[in-house]
Amino acid sequence: MMLRRSLMTRAGICVLSLGGLVIGAGSSAAALPPLEQVRIDKLIRHVEVQKGMKFVRNGTEYSCEEAARFLRGKMDSMGAEVTSARDFIERIASKSSMSGKPYHVRFSDGRMMPSAQFLGDELKRLEAAPA
Repeated sequence: MMLRRSLMTRAGICVLSLGGLVIGAGSSAAALPPLEQVRIDKLIRHVEVQKGMKFVRNGTEYSCEEAARFLRGKMDSMGAEVTSARDFIERIASKSSMSGKPYHVRFSDGRMMPSAQFLGDELKRLEAAPA
């Protein structure tokens, strides 16, 4: 019997093929309802395109592009229990899993806001937009 294994890291899907039998195990991205995945992608993109804003994680400021890469990576590695965009904000994008410290955003005028509030406000806007 031939055993073939393939791994698709971006989608986080592992597939084992035993002859004609296929066994798969997916990551959070595969388990999310499509609308929620779209919302999460839009939230990360919203961070990524900000001009003059910094993402503050564990006391260090990062560019918005770096923050978006970080959030995508954290979602890929830790998003198994994320079932909605709200879960994403709460479990992935609002505090450090290592230190427990909340993430913030710093605007160009110096104001700071918790990232959970920043992303929560954007999620409300997305939910209110016509479908």
